[in-house]
Amino acid sequence: MKHLISALFLFVSLNSVAATIDAPERSEGEGPFKRLILRGGIIINGEGAPPTGPVDIIIEGNTIKSIRSVGAPGVAIDESKRPKAGPNDKVMDISGHYVLPGFVDMHAHIAGSVDGLPAEYPFKLWLAHGITTIREPGSFNGLDWTLKHQKLSQQNKIAAPRIVPYIGFGMGWDKEITTPQEARKWVRHVADEGAAGIKFFGLPKDMMEAALDEAAKQGLGTMMHHAQLNVYGTNALDSARLGLTSMEHWYGLPEALFTDKTIQDYPLEYNYNDESHRFTEAGRLWQQAAKKGSDRWNAVRDELVELDFTINPTLTIYEASRDVMREREAEWHDEYTHPKLLEFFEPNRHSHGSYFFDWTTQNEIDWKENYRIWMSFLNDYKNHGGRVTTGSDTGYIYKIFGFGLIREFELLQEAGFHPLEVIQSATLNGAEALGMDGKIGSLRPGKYADLVIVDENPIANFKVLYGTGHYRLGLDNVPQRVGGVKYTIKDGIVFDARQLREDVKALVEKAKNTK
Repeated sequence: MKHLISALFLFVSLNSVAATIDAPERSEGEGPFKRLILRGGIIINGEGAPPTGPVDIIIEGNTIKSIRSVGAPGVAIDESKRPKAGPNDKVMDISGHYVLPGFVDMHAHIAGSVDGLPAEYPFKLWLAHGITTIREPGSFNGLDWTLKHQKLSQQNKIAAPRIVPYIGFGMGWDKEITTPQEARKWVRHVADEGAAGIKFFGLPKDMMEAALDEAAKQGLGTMMHHAQLNVYGTNALDSARLGLTSMEHWYGLPEALFTDKTIQDYPLEYNYNDESHRFTEAGRLWQQAAKKGSDRWNAVRDELVELDFTINPTLTIYEASRDVMREREAEWHDEYTHPKLLEFFEPNRHSHGSYFFDWTTQNEIDWKENYRIWMSFLNDYKNHGGRVTTGSDTGYIYKIFGFGLIREFELLQEAGFHPLEVIQSATLNGAEALGMDGKIGSLRPGKYADLVIVDENPIANFKVLYGTGHYRLGLDNVPQRVGGVKYTIKDGIVFDARQLREDVKALVEKAKNTK
C-alpha cells in the first residue's frame, strides 16, 4: 500500500495494517432447512410495531415464508391457526421467547488494528449477539481478504455475519492520488474489484466532489469520518451536499453548526498526532456549536434530513472518554476479551484509541457534556425524520465485538430513543442505509431469515442481549444471570448463540495460556 490520503495515511502510519487470521470452515449451525417452523414466539418486527404474539414463523430455505398469529397471551394456542408440520419439517418451540430481525452493525472492523487476531473471534461474538449483517468500514485487512470472507459468509462456509465491504479511499493503488480525474479512476477500479462502498477521511473539495460523484455513478455507498485534518474544507453538511450518503461518529457536525468561528478552538500547543491532545479537544467540540433550537441548529438538521443523510454515531466507542474506569473494568473482559486486545487497549502512544495518558476528572466532565449535546442532536434529528443507525467500531478503546453494539442500544435509549426506535435503528434503518431493506431489516414474508431469539424481553431491558446476560435477584433471594441471545438465525441457519460464546471463551483461554 503506497498511498493513503491525509488522515487515512496518519491513521495507518500510527497502526500498521493488521494481519488477521482467516476464519475456519463452519462447523456449527443447523440448516438451512427445507421448512423450519418456529412456534409461539413474540415478534418485534423492526418496523416500529410493538411486540406481537404468540406467532408461528414459517421459514423455507433462507427466506421467511409466513408469520401467523396463533392466539393471545395467557390463553391456550388456537391450534386451528397453526401451520401443520410435515414429517420432514424442523420444528422449534420458542413459546414466550422474543424474536427480532438480525441486527446490523454499520461500523464493524474485522479485527481492527491488532496483528494475529483470528477472524473467528469477532465473527462468533457478532453472531452470538444477534448481529447478522456488518458493514466493514475500510477493509484494512485488504479488499481481497475482505471480499474472500464476504463470499465465504455469503455461501455460509464460515460462521460469520453477512459482510458489506467498504474500502478506505486510496487503498490498493500504486501511486498518489492528487487530482479529481485520478480520484474518479480509483473509484471505478474498486467498483470493478467488488467493493460495495468507500470510506473517506477527507480530501480537497474538488477531489471529494469528483470521488462522490463517481461513486454514485458506480452504485457505491459512501461513508465518512470527518477527520480534523480536512473538516475545514468539508464538514458534514458540505459533504452531504456533495453526495455523501452517510457519516460515522460525529466529527463534522459541530463544525457545520459553528456561528462564531470557522475552526475549532485548538490550544496553541495542539498536535493531532498526539492522541491525548486529539481526544481531549474532541471532548470540548460540541460546546462550541450552535445551541439546540437556534436557527443554525434547525437549518443544518433540516437540510441533512432533506438530503436523506444517514448518521451512524457509534456512541459506544467513545464511552471510556466519559468514564474510563467503567470501560476498563467491564465484566466481560475476563472471559471474552482476547489478550491481544487487552494489551492494545492499554495507554500507548503508538496504538490508536489508547490515549489515556493522564485522563482526568475534567476530561470526563467535558466528555459527559459532549455526550449530552451530541445525544440531543441525534434525538432531534430522529424526531424530524432523519435516519440514525447503529454501529460499534469495536476493537478499540476497551470495546469488544458484539458487546459494543448492545451498549450502543443502551446509549441511544439514554439519548431519548424509545426502545422500539432503537431496534428500528439497529435493523430496518441499517438495511435502508445499505440499500438492502428489500431483503433484511425487518420480520416480513419474502425477506431473508435473519432472526434473533432471546428468552427475555429486550425492549424492557437491553442488558438481556449481552453475552454475559443480566444480573438480577431471583424470587428466592439468590442472584442469577438471565438472558443472553439464545439463537441467532442467519440465512435460515440456526446458530446456538450460547455455544458460540463458549467457543469464544475457549479461544480466549487458549490465547492466554499460549501467550
